[in-house]
Amino acid sequence: MRRFPLDLDPPSPSDEPRPRLRGGRRRSPLTALVAAAAALLMPLTLASPAQAAEWEPQEPPLTTPWTDDVSADNALPEYPRPQMVREEWRNLNGEWEWAPAQEGEKPPFGESLDRTILVPYPVESALSGIAEDTDRMWYRRTFTVPDSWKGRHVKLNFDAVDYKAEVWVNGTRVGAHRGGYDRFTFDITDALRRGEDNEIIVGVHDPTDSGQQAVGKQRNDPGGIFYTSYSGIWQTVWMEPVAPAHTTRVDLTPDVAGEKLDAVVHTAGGGGVTAQVTVRDGQNVVGRARGKPGTKIEVPVPDARLWSPDDPFLYDVDVELKRGSKVRDRVESYAGMRSVGTEMVDGTRRMVLNGEYVFQMGPLDQGYWPDGISTAPTDEALRFDIKAAKDLGFNTIRKHVKVEPDRWYYWADRMGMLVWQDMPSMAHSPDEAAKDRYEHELREMVDQHRSFPSITQWIPFNEGWGQYDGARIADEVKRMDPSRLVTGASGWYDTGNGDVVDSHIYVGPGDPTPATASRASVLGEYGGLGLRVEGHEWSPGDGFGYEMVSDSASLTSRYVGLTAGLQRLERTNGISAAIYTEITDVENELNGLWTYDRQQIKVDEDRIRAAHEDLIAGRPVIEPADLPTGEHSLRVTTPGYDNRYIRHQDALGFTEVVEESSSDLLKQDATWRIVPGLADDTCYSLESANYPDEYLRHRASRVRREASDGSELFREDATWCAEPGLSGSGVSLRSYNFPDQYLRHYDSELWLAGVGGPEPYETAQLFDEDATWAIEEPWAS
Repeated sequence: MRRFPLDLDPPSPSDEPRPRLRGGRRRSPLTALVAAAAALLMPLTLASPAQAAEWEPQEPPLTTPWTDDVSADNALPEYPRPQMVREEWRNLNGEWEWAPAQEGEKPPFGESLDRTILVPYPVESALSGIAEDTDRMWYRRTFTVPDSWKGRHVKLNFDAVDYKAEVWVNGTRVGAHRGGYDRFTFDITDALRRGEDNEIIVGVHDPTDSGQQAVGKQRNDPGGIFYTSYSGIWQTVWMEPVAPAHTTRVDLTPDVAGEKLDAVVHTAGGGGVTAQVTVRDGQNVVGRARGKPGTKIEVPVPDARLWSPDDPFLYDVDVELKRGSKVRDRVESYAGMRSVGTEMVDGTRRMVLNGEYVFQMGPLDQGYWPDGISTAPTDEALRFDIKAAKDLGFNTIRKHVKVEPDRWYYWADRMGMLVWQDMPSMAHSPDEAAKDRYEHELREMVDQHRSFPSITQWIPFNEGWGQYDGARIADEVKRMDPSRLVTGASGWYDTGNGDVVDSHIYVGPGDPTPATASRASVLGEYGGLGLRVEGHEWSPGDGFGYEMVSDSASLTSRYVGLTAGLQRLERTNGISAAIYTEITDVENELNGLWTYDRQQIKVDEDRIRAAHEDLIAGRPVIEPADLPTGEHSLRVTTPGYDNRYIRHQDALGFTEVVEESSSDLLKQDATWRIVPGLADDTCYSLESANYPDEYLRHRASRVRREASDGSELFREDATWCAEPGLSGSGVSLRSYNFPDQYLRHYDSELWLAGVGGPEPYETAQLFDEDATWAIEEPWAS
């Protein structure tokens, strides 16, 4: 196994690119990545804009720990395509000339533009140096081609441009592309001038949500759960020399049961060549096979070491195109051997990894940054959210209506993180042309990411945004990639097919659709507990959450309670996974476990990690407490009020002082029969001693005595789960169907309360004491 360091720093500018190795010990992709990074800094190969002002960053609303690390000389210098590595390349990130454009305007050939932008940060971002919202723009720069590339084709690669891009080299139009999230390549060989400066012009048009394309959460008028747009070049631009016969894509699909890796090598100019695929564990060859490009090549991988979040082991993969014995092209890749599917486990359809049920617990990750918007400031920043999730004990991330640079998935592969990949949503109901474009971009997303082992699920639609023909498209995605799970629609408008039925419930965890005989159940979104952190808000005072809490301790406690609720739903509804909203705040949305600037974590990391570890391992997230059955009275434990007991009066729940001299009626009202829970016999219900068949239940947060109406809702409202007292003694009674909330007294009234919530009876002050009860002998004889 390759041991990649977590920081792949490029060499200093004085380092020269290494020549291609001829025989001897082959390099791992790590070696090639480091050597490739050196090549990008080769002096005098890339010319800077001649007349435009030098780049200066704008001031973002918030700065991240990496904002100040960005400079004109180190704009995302890492090799951008870790699954298909070539040694020779040139990075074109850095300073470009820039200007806004008008529709119908001619390209500015040979004209110096007035302003400078730092590529690949989108034009709206502070790091771009522009920080403006414009839907049409020009980019321009010059470059030279190394003499050593002579005789080979030169490919110009754009990893993402939002949305329409048209490209000219030396006045020759080399191509155009539509799609904000997929990479594209042009062969610019015939347009080049050898030995002198070459000019690139890129024209961009991005209407954002005034068009019909896939935009994800971008909006021209952002607000609420929709955010700032990102336009123009927002991922790495680079070029590479290739042989006339060369590999264009490598599809790697593990077949664990068959003990092999299925490879399809896509080529250009590959007539008469044979593709050879070699799988290695370090320097040990595990398997090798040859075949025709474009066909399945089965490479033996006997007794494979399986990839998982606990052991993210990756094999090295070498791909060579040969004509006879001569190698025409060589790329390096990697693969993880793992299987994904659903199976019946103890009578419930479950999601399985490597044939075993593993509860998938993860955050929603939207991939937004206050300084770079869509583009992480540095590679270290790019991996931060994955590491942050890993450190919190998550084993899954839902990448929400955005596609990231390849290096993000590379880090997920390396660190061992399961990824559910959303297709970016459309903002409107599409016309026929928009549907065709959407499906084309969906196919591109699947094809360009099908070899990342971390991706285990495709999600074509979210919450009905632009959704159409959902069942057909779910089937089409499954046909494209049967090796992964497909959720036809996450939330709202279930397609009725696919591998998974997905519910969204805020705050939740609620009552998600149960698993069926053919589909696993997941809670695709829940949570959204919001917390303001002074000094770390995008727009101070304007932020929101699905429900606000007052402090970190409250957020942590509420979160752990919700996690305990997931454990119940795993048993009762058969859910196999849950996605909490979200890993970081995003602009005015304050639902993050981290602040938007990634400067401060909002929760107790150790408690959250322990809760996740218990959930995934099947241990109780919150240790239950046993209550004695039969008649008892429940005493307040709050200092100064510990002579008060729970009683009902005119059907409402209160606490009141009860003593030997109290009336018989008060003593009867303060006596309760503890019985197995009406909704779940692992919990408890409290039946009135003097009103048999009436129970203590919550309704509209107020706790009261009521007779059952026969509904499941009543049974759940009247069921309380006991745990060791929050204050350190006695017991606390947690709501069965609102597991982050407790039975609490406040101003003598009984309430269902969440610690630190927005209501007066949810104040964090004395919450633990107010929600802790002593079980005493019954007052009624």
